[in-house]
Amino acid sequence: MPVKRRNHGRNQKNRGHTRTVDCTNCGRQVAKDKAVKRYTVRDIVDASSKRDIIAALAFQGEAYTIPKLYCKLSYCIACAIHSRVVKVRSSDDRRVREPPKRVIKKVDPEKQAQKAQ
Repeated sequence: MPVKRRNHGRNQKNRGHTRTVDCTNCGRQVAKDKAVKRYTVRDIVDASSKRDIIAALAFQGEAYTIPKLYCKLSYCIACAIHSRVVKVRSSDDRRVREPPKRVIKKVDPEKQAQKAQ
């Protein structure tokens, strides 16, 4: 029988059974090794509120860091594809195991200075 993926869509590797986790989006129980896992770190407050908080601080001299929100998200395959966390790839592209290239935005200092004015 031909196989679609070399790991059968899981990361089980010689374990008979793995525990389940709940999908963050729909609540479906999916095997922990099959779930698509993402770890997000973001600020608790948005940028405009952050400026207001820093302006209203009692400690002017000390550097105060606003705490961050650390969140581990796990999706079932259906929700991960639907919310574009992962993309559907062709059979040839499925063989590629390296992560996709990260796009780094180049900031032009002249345009940034012009925007600030």
